Amino acid sequence: MHPDAGTGAKGSLARLATLVLSVLVLLAVWWIGADLAHSRLVPTPAAVLAAGWADTRTGELPFHLAMTLLRVVAAFVVAMAIGAAIGIALGMNRAANRFFDPWLILFLNIPALVVIVLAYLWIGLNETAAIGAIAVNKIPNVVVTFREGARALDRPLAEMARIYRFGFVDRLRHLVLPQLQPYAAAAARSGLSLIWKIALVVELLGRSNGVGFQINLYFSLADVAAILAYTLAFVAVMLAIEILVLQPLERRATRWRGRHA
Repeated sequence: MHPDAGTGAKGSLARLATLVLSVLVLLAVWWIGADLAHSRLVPTPAAVLAAGWADTRTGELPFHLAMTLLRVVAAFVVAMAIGAAIGIALGMNRAANRFFDPWLILFLNIPALVVIVLAYLWIGLNETAAIGAIAVNKIPNVVVTFREGARALDRPLAEMARIYRFGFVDRLRHLVLPQLQPYAAAAARSGLSLIWKIALVVELLGRSNGVGFQINLYFSLADVAAILAYTLAFVAVMLAIEILVLQPLERRATRWRGRHA
């Protein structure tokens, strides 16, 4: 066995042990604080778990969680597709970038709440408005990331493609997209963390289902245990997507960059 393999395994175990210890300490502090507060507004972890399990048995929590995830995925795909196309175009065309840069700055600074309210007023209280509002709030960030990636494209490779008369599809497939992988991974990770938060606000304001809707319902009932149960369940799903999907994709993109540096 190679010495580095043993060292790597020990390092992984140490990180896992630290993570478990950190979570246990957090739960202990939470539990002690809740016991000291002795208030329904500060539930213990056990109370939160019981509330979550009760709604899971009735099917409420899985249903509303699934509805929110569908909106998050739909908005994520729309934002990444539109943002990538615009960002690449601006990064490769200086004149277009100079013209549209003020627009981009404007959209970056419009509060998410304003976009959501306007979407519901202009389009109506429907799924199109909900998903559109979530996507619009994320598109400017995706544009900025892909614009920087397009600016960093290897010019000698582009010149080589021109000399060898690569077609548009071949140039995009073999030169542009591989170089943009790290930027796509960065946009995806930051995008997911932003989109799911906005999705909850969208549901709270104008949908009749989803985690945000349930949080609003339990807020009106002052049921903090249920609010935390839905919140933690959704955060757990988002963390699973981050660890199992996005982080491996980012490592793959980083390896490509290292091989071609």
